[in-house]
Amino acid sequence: MSIPDDLLLDLATKVESEQTNQMSLTVVVHGAVITGRLAPESVWRQRVAEVLRDSDQLAPFAEIFSSPGRGDRQPAEAPSHLHFHVARILQGTLGIPETGGMYRIAVKDVSAWTVGDFSYSDK
Repeated sequence: MSIPDDLLLDLATKVESEQTNQMSLTVVVHGAVITGRLAPESVWRQRVAEVLRDSDQLAPFAEIFSSPGRGDRQPAEAPSHLHFHVARILQGTLGIPETGGMYRIAVKDVSAWTVGDFSYSDK
């Protein structure tokens, strides 16, 4: 999507301003369907840093996510990325990873979206 959807940007901005991680969303990005819950960037960064710290091999990378990063964005400025947690890429009847993952998706790459997350079943 070359021009991001204003309504999607409003949702992402609200998640950031309210610091809530309860907004379920499903997006289509380059043909992949990703479903999960949006999280504020700061919460998402913190969780990724925790996961990396728990790894002997990846612990040195945790500090990248622990730092504020490019937090130069003003509060009124719309986010450039969506930060998903407990998210899955839907592939047929499977959700990958099964337990949900952490995804950062550029808003400009979203071609379709809907509120809510999709369930899936192998039955």
